[in-house]
Amino acid sequence: MHPTLVILAAGIGSRYGGLKQVDGIGPKGEAILEFSLHDARQAGFGKAVIVLRKAIEDEFRQRIGARIERLMPVEYAFQEMDTALDWLPEIPPREKPWGTGHAILATRPCVHEPFATINADDFYGADAFRVMAGFLRRECAPDLYGMVAYRLGNTLSENGAVSRGVCTVGPEGYLSDVVERTRIERHDDGIGFTDDNEQRYLLPADTPVSMNFWGFHPSLFEHLDAQFRTFVQQNWNNPRAEFYIPSVVSRLVHEHRVRVRVETCESSWYGVTYPADKATVQAALAALYPQGLI
Repeated sequence: MHPTLVILAAGIGSRYGGLKQVDGIGPKGEAILEFSLHDARQAGFGKAVIVLRKAIEDEFRQRIGARIERLMPVEYAFQEMDTALDWLPEIPPREKPWGTGHAILATRPCVHEPFATINADDFYGADAFRVMAGFLRRECAPDLYGMVAYRLGNTLSENGAVSRGVCTVGPEGYLSDVVERTRIERHDDGIGFTDDNEQRYLLPADTPVSMNFWGFHPSLFEHLDAQFRTFVQQNWNNPRAEFYIPSVVSRLVHEHRVRVRVETCESSWYGVTYPADKATVQAALAALYPQGLI
């Protein structure tokens, strides 16, 4: 059975100022998502499930839908305020959906085989897809998940702070912990993150971080559902609370429910968090084109 690729594309891109999921970034005007689907198909993924919000579905389909559907079979799932909340008599007040864990939970009706997750607007590189596809076909199990980690210094924006899942990896290559850190950026004395108390902590440039390139068995959906119900009840009055997938995985690891194999990718990750990032990513992809890497 071929693994499935779940692509998280429901974000509105408030800092970017538009739908970066469909913005032309490549040398021929390709969206980053098109490179990911090409690399996934070459690696042996069988279909893609793209998570959208209804508010952006028409624009997404008009600008990119036909092109990506030629690359591999595509299904769509939708992440709305009330997705996976049919057990509640009323929906809590929200400013936006519940985050990456919630987005993956929205794909439950579409996914019945081992699957990987990626962000629509991140460029991961062909090697990462080959490594993940091999893991999903040969090793993934109800209690064994995987992830591709990148070195922190290869994932920063020169134009502002970013959020990353900072990973601790044990000596045997399994994930010990992953903590979502926000406001990570370069400073004169190194790379650091700033916490809610405005305290700054330095991180080594080679710290492994999650870029949401995870490999899961469908067993994840039961865990997601249980944790999401608890999260909603605990954050009923917090309209900005987000149900992050790194937090879900970290809890499963701490409770010894799953192990997570970590493969560290040495190549650079490219993404567009801010409008000024676009030129940097365009130059990087243009440089890869003649090398045959994309």
